[in-house]
Amino acid sequence: MDTHDQYGARGTVLRLLAAAGAAALTLTVGLVTPLNPAPQQAEADGKKVLTVAVAQSVDSLSPFLAARLVSTSMHRLTYEYLTNYDPKDNHAVPGLATKWEPSADKLTWTYTIRDNSKWSDGKQATAEDAAWTFNTMMTDEGAATANGSFVANFKKVTAPSPTKLVIELKKPQATMAALDVPIVPKHVWEKVDDFSKFNNDKSFPVVGNGPFILTGYKADSYVRLKPNKSFWRGAPKFDELVFKYYKDGDAAVAALQKGEVSFVSGLTPAQAAALKGEADVTVNDAPGRRFYALATNPGARSKDGEKFGDGHASLLDQRVRQALFMAVDRRTVVDKVFQGHAEEGEGYIPPRFSTYYWQPTDGQKITYDPEKAAQLLKEAGYPKNGDGKLVGKNGKPVTYRVLCHATDPQDKAVGKYLQEWWGKLGIGVELDCRDNVSDPWLAGEYDLAFDGWSVNPDPDFVLSIHTCSALPATPKDIGATDNFICDKKFDELYAQQLAEYDPAKRAEIVKKMESRLYDTGYMNVMAYPNAVEAYRTDQIASITKMPEAAGNIYGQDGYWSWWSATPAAASESSDDSSQTGVIIGIVAGVVVLAGLGAFFAMRHRATAEDRE
Repeated sequence: MDTHDQYGARGTVLRLLAAAGAAALTLTVGLVTPLNPAPQQAEADGKKVLTVAVAQSVDSLSPFLAARLVSTSMHRLTYEYLTNYDPKDNHAVPGLATKWEPSADKLTWTYTIRDNSKWSDGKQATAEDAAWTFNTMMTDEGAATANGSFVANFKKVTAPSPTKLVIELKKPQATMAALDVPIVPKHVWEKVDDFSKFNNDKSFPVVGNGPFILTGYKADSYVRLKPNKSFWRGAPKFDELVFKYYKDGDAAVAALQKGEVSFVSGLTPAQAAALKGEADVTVNDAPGRRFYALATNPGARSKDGEKFGDGHASLLDQRVRQALFMAVDRRTVVDKVFQGHAEEGEGYIPPRFSTYYWQPTDGQKITYDPEKAAQLLKEAGYPKNGDGKLVGKNGKPVTYRVLCHATDPQDKAVGKYLQEWWGKLGIGVELDCRDNVSDPWLAGEYDLAFDGWSVNPDPDFVLSIHTCSALPATPKDIGATDNFICDKKFDELYAQQLAEYDPAKRAEIVKKMESRLYDTGYMNVMAYPNAVEAYRTDQIASITKMPEAAGNIYGQDGYWSWWSATPAAASESSDDSSQTGVIIGIVAGVVVLAGLGAFFAMRHRATAEDRE
């Protein structure tokens, strides 16, 4: 799931995401620096290295566990999926499968598996690998951690021949051309004993069949990849791709200015403005695929009905949740925090995905209205005392704990506004900013939390994480839930959209789901941040965006950017620091995690997404 760019499954997925939020991806060229010994060697060997600075650390290199955008991006580079998304308009295109056809009743899907895809150890990739991947997810709870929602409706998966995969469904499923699941080599992964604990980070190179081969990894430091010379679409053009982790966003930007890295994403408005005047640097500011939200704790619980955590009881009241969101000025968030590099949030799906983009009606829209919010709180039974403090049903002043990422400046900036806005309502706000937000999140020990996910062209995954079936089986188990939402009406709509093959009718159902999520007040989508990133044109001659007309480079629904990246001609600058020979992108390199800085206000978040 990349597309799980962000707060992901309750267990492993969330842990991965939380950690990711504290790091920043950075492209490193082959310069000699104490943080980048591997790229130095690559430069010494005369290789063309593309170094990407990132703001997340890898949560897991296992496709069965990874939830963070940086991790799922690695899997898009190293494993084929059955289908891919066209970089022009997101329609399904061949991946490991060359074609796919449903039966008349839409309950059986047959995929033709290409015969020209090989694993990097020389063995042929076949339908048996795909069948094994899906069957393992269907039968092993640990293997279903990251992407289990895609196979929950599968009845049977078989491989009648090396080039024929057959999936039988319990009910019709509209996502059969958008199964965002990495297919892994059976002969390698069948040796794994415990999928819930195996992170695939001890033995290299990692066997895959994507455009890159993962050759090296150091936690909170880097990921290194090399081109897969036998990739069926053709090998990437860079000799090495490196993802470098930067904990300090300012340091990542400085590295780009010096030519030590080729690419940086998640730029703050101040960083973007500074880089626009730099020679040999191009800033890409395009509509993003993420939403930035404030999520409430609706009362953490598991499928067996057991409640846990210590979320504030007042948030169980829909009127209170709506009052809080009525006291959030989204326009200020866009103008002051994102400084215009975002669109005002409303529905759950970003406007970039126009088919599913939803907006509330005039009578439904929750606008900034502090006075009405105060009245709603009073109607809900929460009056103010003589000191002007809102009083709960227990007679004590109401104070909410808001979980935020310690290294995320936008969380902190919005948090200060919340203290101001909600303070006028008599509500206390305590910002609980941590390097690792996953522990309190998983335990349900928070009241509200900053949330965000990268959305895929098909929105099924980001919808599934709010269903009752995504809850953990017990408080000790791992679930795929984002923030413990379990709403029967939402679940009914989810089942309807999943079974609807008519695109227009399905889109209308998805919009009803967004409307329901909006009305319940569980998720306050404040903004849709732009993808603000920059790269060195003296290192990267060309690179594919997604969508190609005006889209992002990092965190795509596919491998197009790094696979297509073309190295620039050798720099003629006399400054050795600029002669790095590194190309922007994840094309041929190493992912190095060097830190997350205050400058990355729009970086990809570690819970979400991330999924992608």
